Amino acid sequence: MKKIYLLLVLATAIGINSCKKNNYAEGSLSPIIAVVDLKGIYKGSDVVLNSTNMGGAKEIVGVVISNAAAGNSPAGVLVVQNNRRNAVRGISLEIGNAAANYVPGDSVIVQVEGATLTKVNGSMRVKGLTESSVNKVATNKAVKVQSVPSATLLASPDVYEGTLVTIAKAVTDPEPQQGETYAGDKTLNDGFGKIIMHTEANAAFATTELPFSANFTGIPFAITSGTDTKMQLWPRTIDDVFTLAATKPSPIIITGYLTNPSGSDADYEYIQFKATKDIDFAVTNYAVVTCNNAGTNPAPANGWAQGLAKTYKFDLTSGTVKKGQFFYVGGNKNIWGKGSTDISSSNWINSTMYAEVPGADFGNVTTNLLANSGNVAGVSVFAGTTVSAASVPLDVIMYGGGGTVYSAGPPEIGYRITNTDYYSTINPVTRTDQGFYGGGTNTSKLTLPTDGLFSQLGGVYDALTGRWVSGRTVTSVPLTLTSPISAIETATGVTTIQN
Repeated sequence: MKKIYLLLVLATAIGINSCKKNNYAEGSLSPIIAVVDLKGIYKGSDVVLNSTNMGGAKEIVGVVISNAAAGNSPAGVLVVQNNRRNAVRGISLEIGNAAANYVPGDSVIVQVEGATLTKVNGSMRVKGLTESSVNKVATNKAVKVQSVPSATLLASPDVYEGTLVTIAKAVTDPEPQQGETYAGDKTLNDGFGKIIMHTEANAAFATTELPFSANFTGIPFAITSGTDTKMQLWPRTIDDVFTLAATKPSPIIITGYLTNPSGSDADYEYIQFKATKDIDFAVTNYAVVTCNNAGTNPAPANGWAQGLAKTYKFDLTSGTVKKGQFFYVGGNKNIWGKGSTDISSSNWINSTMYAEVPGADFGNVTTNLLANSGNVAGVSVFAGTTVSAASVPLDVIMYGGGGTVYSAGPPEIGYRITNTDYYSTINPVTRTDQGFYGGGTNTSKLTLPTDGLFSQLGGVYDALTGRWVSGRTVTSVPLTLTSPISAIETATGVTTIQN
């Protein structure tokens, strides 16, 4: 009986310790609480922090990300972030004028026991601290920056508030007038949503001229006006803004594809495009290349020009298309496989029986042009009909699963990308070149298509600036043997062009 009792006691003790989120040292409570757990204590009203509600902890550790001395930070606030329990979180600490004594990269230990966790103007912070509450233990520590689409940030404000983030490839909306400066509130649009960038009037860069397009880094703060709480991005210094060159518009954009038609895939798959200007393909040639990465082979040394079973090329050398018009490339001209609606009256620029005819210059015959399961696959468009490992596409989308399609090298190999709604040739965090899918931050991919459905890529493209005003999102469009062409050309959510 004593042995059974002892086992029960031990099991209970283990269970209690396993529930302590800040138990970093085996067998003892840590004096440190992760910021993610600290913020979780707040339940809508002020909380005085103590060892009980902090599970035995009394302090937080973190790296300073704010720069109060530069003038673009809430008054008297020091912002730190840490990465514990695989969660990057930040918190604002109210310490008065002493906040200006710290710079990004300072590592600090903060005694928070007895302080108050609250919200000020909608933004969470710790009040009741003094200068002596903060102990700097190191300098020049690495600061983690997260590249976050605006829509993701706005959908999860508690996750990103008080951390250092970059809104990549954003434009100021409306376009700045000549001489317009940072001071005040400006709207940023990265194609996935809009967020306000705020600059205090006394910030060191407040009178600097505002760029049209840039990667904007800063700290998100919640701001409440009446009953409405919105997120604002506060750059710390002018170095937080990395101005981008103008994007060259693509004459052709990818707007949809059918990967799994009724019956056999062979010769019935196709890709839908839209022209952003009038094109005579006999005068100005283009090429379309698909990639299918079934299996676990190494990254393609020749990228889109790999050929064999990896990539298949179509040349676009005849026919015309008007600005804003859809056109098609693929096999048979049916909307959903053999026996379905004939859509040959639509604008087909290339119809090649890919299950019997090799690709132009490269690509084996295939019964599965567009993958509908498994590893990542993609579609790209090129200017001209010569495509090599060095060729950079005009537009590109990738979708599906994983697979080995990129190697950092040297030499770096894989599928080259261009500046689109999902990809960037400049890393928004490190500001270094990144020209391949899978390299740096170029890891976004669309979901695998649902069997038998057309993948409609709905977005809004500006033909003048070459920017996606609204990034492409996938809508699965059900098709039947009798579906009309309007199901994929005039349905709600198709890609539109402005300007």
